Amino acid sequence: MVYSCNSMGIFGMDSFMVEVEADISHGIPAFDIVGLPDAAVKESRNRVRAAAENCGFEFPSSRLTVNLAPADIKKEGPLYDLPILIAILKATGAIRSPIDDCAFVGELSLRGEVRRVNGVLPMVIKAKEKGIKRVFVPTGNAMEGSVVNGIDVYPVKDVYTLFRHFLGKEEIIPVRYKGKTDTEEKISPDFAHVMGQFEAKRALEIAAAGGHNVLMIGPPGSGKSMLAKRIPSILPDMTFDEMIEVTKIHSIAGTMPDNTPLISKRPFRSPHHTVSAVGLSGGGSVPHPGEVSLAHNGVLFLDEFPEFTRSALEVLRQPIEDGYVSISRVMGTVRYPCSIMVVAAMNPCPCGYYGHPTKRCICSDKAIQRYAAKVSGPIMDRFDIHIEVPPVDYEDLTSSVLCETSAEIRERVNEARKIQNTRFKNTKITCNAKMDAENFRKYCVIDSDGNTLLRKAFDTMGLSARAYDRIVKVARTIADLDNSEFIKACHIAEAVQYRNLDRKYRFSNID
Repeated sequence: MVYSCNSMGIFGMDSFMVEVEADISHGIPAFDIVGLPDAAVKESRNRVRAAAENCGFEFPSSRLTVNLAPADIKKEGPLYDLPILIAILKATGAIRSPIDDCAFVGELSLRGEVRRVNGVLPMVIKAKEKGIKRVFVPTGNAMEGSVVNGIDVYPVKDVYTLFRHFLGKEEIIPVRYKGKTDTEEKISPDFAHVMGQFEAKRALEIAAAGGHNVLMIGPPGSGKSMLAKRIPSILPDMTFDEMIEVTKIHSIAGTMPDNTPLISKRPFRSPHHTVSAVGLSGGGSVPHPGEVSLAHNGVLFLDEFPEFTRSALEVLRQPIEDGYVSISRVMGTVRYPCSIMVVAAMNPCPCGYYGHPTKRCICSDKAIQRYAAKVSGPIMDRFDIHIEVPPVDYEDLTSSVLCETSAEIRERVNEARKIQNTRFKNTKITCNAKMDAENFRKYCVIDSDGNTLLRKAFDTMGLSARAYDRIVKVARTIADLDNSEFIKACHIAEAVQYRNLDRKYRFSNID
């Protein structure tokens, strides 16, 4: 007779139900797992057998067949250890309690302990959609599963504890989500510790308020990386839906911190410049999220920007524009969201001192042009804000004047985002940088003086249509920070200033 229990699997951002069937029949003793398992699932035979015997259960000595249905979808990872054992215990009669409304996921140790697995949050969400009432997950994953309302999530420490729960001798209490706690908040470096660089800090405030991409150019030691690492401290608060999206991605990728129900701070990812194109975009035989998706609803910081490989930089073009990345494999196509704010930092030349007020640049004209040319025009065009980060003066470094704190800047950023949330209510647009053509025409109304100034800049600087679009969106954010309904000439003037450094370093004649 066939006995079964429910489990789940992950493919991309989606989860799917898996029915784990166990059949014990007469014949030569064997233990087979079918249903398109990968190597990790096939190895479950040894883990399940050892865990059962070490927990005191009698393992069947007959022919044992386990099927993971549906059989046409690849099953990956060790998360099926626990449901396979439960199905076998059900078949042997060790467990008699009804489990039709239950689902199980978890990896087993040889001693019967239940270890954490990836992707629990999307699996619990899918289980609820499919009418499952109870989900048994590893203790290390219970907190993230508990954020889903309308379903009980039980933390399982080991197989023996779960067995006693079904016998009614030791009840496992489901975990309840109590909201984020102070311990979940990561303390970011504060802008109050950045001396000088007022223009750069102003540009980053605008970028945080509107979700704009930023390129910083300056010599070594001017503070580019230091400024970038402080951006999380001024980013606006995430909505609950954004927290769920971010947590799902990190749950699938296996980067969830222990005992964390939700990721409540916007992600900040800073991959090394040796990262591959696949490492940035995601991939693998069963595609997993890359850095652009792990930074979803947060910041992707690319330090030493020209040192990234050309293929890695070019793979960013479509995700930056569309807000998602599609990965196609033989098994199908997955789509990961990547609504990100890209912050890049680079030196003006190989030695780093071109344009430095006191240090002499030793690079040739061709070397400077080759270095700048590593960043293609289309990639450069996708940065809304270009800022120069000059070396800090001694007077600024030793000044006793207190700088603005991140909390003060963040307050203004949150006020600007409130305006945008009201503006884009009932749409999928989250900030000015993500505006579509319809909303662009509706909300980016420029007064006559501003139009005149923008026309002159367009003709003089030879701007592309994309550059025009991004200048106006940045001006819209500046107007929001100024609490202005219309975009004025002063807002346009400031936005235009953030679009000329690529021309200075790429196309100007170098003395």
